[in-house]
Amino acid sequence: MTTPSRFEPIAMSSESTVVAEFIPDASAGASYQSEAELERALIALLEQQAYEYLPLTSEAQLVANLRTQLELLNGITFSDAEWERFFSERIAGDKDGIEEKTIRIQDDHIQLLKRDNGSTKNIALIDKTNIHNNRLQVINQYEVDGKFANRYDVTLLVNGLP
Repeated sequence: MTTPSRFEPIAMSSESTVVAEFIPDASAGASYQSEAELERALIALLEQQAYEYLPLTSEAQLVANLRTQLELLNGITFSDAEWERFFSERIAGDKDGIEEKTIRIQDDHIQLLKRDNGSTKNIALIDKTNIHNNRLQVINQYEVDGKFANRYDVTLLVNGLP
């Protein structure tokens, strides 16, 4: 016996409706899927959608990747001193809480870099004009030691930003 298909709305407006045909996989509910298998399946699905998988395991690797992604996005190369200043003042902000960092990403996504020669340059954290310029990455099992130790199963990065 075949399972009947359903049409699920994807987008609706007063002018049109976009639907997709959904055909359930009868074998999907018949077996147990471990958390690790689910995680691998999610990562594989994201890779099919142009996410790059990175095996990052340390904060230093995460910060180095962020630097690389922002250099690529903005077509520049930070000197080590410029990067340290920019990262500590414009991204990490020790005095900033989650609200300030969220506002920075969502509303104030262009930050000012003071170059070593005294000039300034706008640095985009996210390209909101041409979203295809942004680089999508996925990492897994990233551990954070701080006030509370955490391990994140799957983390999405946009231009190196979690």
